[in-house]
Parts: sequence; structure tokens; C-alpha cells
Amino acid sequence: MKHTIQIFFFMLSFGIVSLGSANAQRTYTLDECLEQALSNNVRMKNAENNKKISAHDRKSAFTKYFPSVSATGAGFIANNGLFELQMSPEMQMSLMKNGVIGGVSASMPIFTGGQIVNGNKLAEVGEEVSRLQYNLSENEVRLTTENYFWQIITLKEKLQTLAAVETQLDRLTKDVEAAVEAGITTRNDLLQIRLRQNETQSSRIQVENALSLSRNLLAQYMGLGSDSVDVAFSMDNQLPENPSNLFEVPENALVRTSEYHLLRQNLKASRLQKDITIGKNLPTVALGGGYYYENLMDRDHTFWMGFATVSIPISGWWGGSHDIKKQKLQVRNAENQLQDQSQMLMIRMQQTWNDLNDAYKQVGIALSSIEQATENLRIQTDYYGAGTCTMSEWLDAQTLFQQSRDKYVEAYAQYEVKKREYMQATGR
Repeated sequence: MKHTIQIFFFMLSFGIVSLGSANAQRTYTLDECLEQALSNNVRMKNAENNKKISAHDRKSAFTKYFPSVSATGAGFIANNGLFELQMSPEMQMSLMKNGVIGGVSASMPIFTGGQIVNGNKLAEVGEEVSRLQYNLSENEVRLTTENYFWQIITLKEKLQTLAAVETQLDRLTKDVEAAVEAGITTRNDLLQIRLRQNETQSSRIQVENALSLSRNLLAQYMGLGSDSVDVAFSMDNQLPENPSNLFEVPENALVRTSEYHLLRQNLKASRLQKDITIGKNLPTVALGGGYYYENLMDRDHTFWMGFATVSIPISGWWGGSHDIKKQKLQVRNAENQLQDQSQMLMIRMQQTWNDLNDAYKQVGIALSSIEQATENLRIQTDYYGAGTCTMSEWLDAQTLFQQSRDKYVEAYAQYEVKKREYMQATGR
């Protein structure tokens, strides 16, 4: 059974093979995938548009500081004059049978209860909120892209493991076939190997289909349409860098997070809404003037006119007082939400830190499992060659080796994703 023993050494010498894809147009690194997604993903385009919308809202609010200018015009014609004077039984005068009137006027708000000032501040808050939401969208796109990336890497690594297993089984099949013909072993061993080959082929089909779908999903998320893409990364059975140097005290990291600043902007917006509501129930003062033209008495007449307006919402206070109280309660809610959600954000930081460390330990355990499974397979190979173990035991040992390799790539990918989550949770 010399060839049988050689199977194990071939397995150890089996290098990582680059599995090409006929549909892949280009191979991307993780950084290139992130760059493409941040530039082309629909979510980022919409977030950028929302920033521009908020900027226009702010500019629109600023125009409230300027006078409002309007032009009006009207004309009329009647079958009788609008005013008729009976001078005497024999004399009657009809006036304004037809006429034209028009003019241009401008009105400048002098005092509006702070509505314009606070409205501009609220628009600035809206612009800042859009910027923070853009940051959150960027974080989500980065995390989703990285999930797709490591999913593809995991599936490619599993295909490489399956390729190694298929090679082992093919070589062992030849040795067992020869042994069966020589009467050294029974056909049962050969049947077991062929059943395992069928299982491996079935697993390959499933993994290849999942890989094709993942590639298409990543391509679509990167803005490349339905084209398939490939990604590149080599694990080399190594332990990733210890995450201890990534730790950040939650209280210090809180002020860097976009979520925290969104909560603060929400509180600021609530306070401004309260001030605007109060302003709606205060008097408003405006100054204005205009230039007018009229031809009502069959002659042209132009004139200038200035005016001042004062508006006091007397009956508005009946419902306005309740609106003010409602806005004050909204401010309290925003204050409570800021305090509560800030604590939740720090808890989330601690949780993602624990998840990151757990993922790192899982990678170490998986590497240890690979070593143990490799040694177990070596021993079972020797035993099978010596005839002291069954084919089932050898196949079980091979299964453990395959599972240990799969668990390693899954744990490594999980670690990288958890690292991204922790960095984002701490505002980095």
C-alpha cells in the first residue's frame, strides 16, 4: 500500500491553486472592491443626493432674510360705470366703466419671533444630519461589501479544499481498485470511496453555485451590473494580527461616532422646533413699499406708497399654547433618547469588542484543529496501509481534515468582518 501512504504527503504538498473563472472580467482586492462600491453603489449615490437636497434647503431658508418682491396687475371693463352720480334729473355721471391698475411692491420682515433665524439654524441642522447619514451609509456599504468579499473568499477556499480531497480520492481509488483485483481488500472499500467521491462532487456543485451567486451580488453592489467579478486574498493558514491594539475606551470613542452626533442633532432640532413654535405665537412686524400705476378715471396716475404691518395672533394662542407644551415634551424625549442611546452605543462597542476577540480565538482554535486533523489523517493513513484500520475510519479522518480547513476559512472571514464592525462601532 505504498501509494496509499503517498496520498497524505501529496495532500501536505498540495499548494493553494488559483481557481479561475471564465466569467470573471477582473480580479479585485478588498480595497478595490470598497473603492468601487463607494463610488458606484446606489445607496451612496442617493446619500450624496440627499446631501445636495439639504444644501438647497439651507440656501432656500437663507432667502427668507431678503425682502419679498411681488408684481400685481388687474384690468376690468363693465357695461356701466361702477360709480354713477345723479347730478340733476337731466344730468347723470358714470365713473370707472373700465380701468387698469398694477404695481410692484416689496416687503421686508423686521421681526418674526425668531422664526427666520431659527428656521435657518434648523436647515443647517438638516444639512449636518444629511452629512452624518452619508457617513452611516458609507459604513453600511463598506460592511456589506466586506461581507460579500469574505463570502467569496470562503467559498473559493472550500473549492480548493474539495480539489485536494478529490485528488486524494482519485489516487486512493486507483490503489484500492488494484488491491481489489489482487484480492487484498474487498469491494466494500471501493464502494465507500466512490460514495465519498459522489458526495464531494455534490458539494462542489453547491459551492460553485453559491460562489457564482456571490460574485454576481458583489458585482451588482459595486455598480458593475450583472457582470461576474473575482477577488483575491491568500490566508496561508496563518493567525491574523492580535486585535488588542485596536481597543478603544467606549467613553472616548463615543464622541467620534456618527450615531452619537445624530442624537445630538436630533436634540438640537427639537429645541429649534420649540423656538419656532413659540415664534409663531409672537407678533410679526414688516416694512414695505411699492410703486403703482392706475388708470381708472381715463387718465394715467402713478404713485409711491410705503407701509408697515403688525400682525398679532390673538386667537392663535388658544391652540398655540398647547403646541408649545407639546414641543417642550418633544425636547425632553430627545434628551432622554440622547442619554439612553449613548449608553446603548457604548454597550454595542463592548459587545463588538467581545465578538472580535471571540472571532480571533476561533481562528486559533481552527488552526489547532487543522494540525490535529492532519496528524490524525497521517496516523489513519499509516494504519490503513498496515491493514489495522478500516476504510470508514480513514474516510472519517479525511472528513475531519476537510471540516477543520473549512472552519478555519470561515473563522478567518468572520474575524475580518467583526474587525470592521468594531472599527465602525468606535467611529473609525
